[in-house]
Amino acid sequence: QVQLVESGGGLGQAGGSLRLSCAASGFAPMFSINSWGWYRQAPGKERELVAGITPSDDTNYGDSVKGRFTISRDNARNTVFLQMNSLKPEDTAVYYCNVKGRSRISSRDRDYWGQGTQVSVSS
Repeated sequence: QVQLVESGGGLGQAGGSLRLSCAASGFAPMFSINSWGWYRQAPGKERELVAGITPSDDTNYGDSVKGRFTISRDNARNTVFLQMNSLKPEDTAVYYCNVKGRSRISSRDRDYWGQGTQVSVSS
């Protein structure tokens, strides 16, 4: 069973930094990961993409975090990170780890989510 376990959330201060981690396990042997991503959802708002990274290390970022957040990954540990610098109160949200991929046997696309970790930024 696939598990995505996030850690590193908590309370930060405006202008400060936090680092999130997402450790993945349980993928089927023939499952091919197409992308890792971090999303966030603030109260009353829709979930939005924060950052994504592909197996070839192509990255993309939401406009509101460009230049402040950095996504990276550790293939050996099947872990993805989100370094969040220059935090702002509007970064307050639940942050979710996401993996998108495809089974090389069934060609079925799959979308996995972590349970979420709260990030709160005080002014």
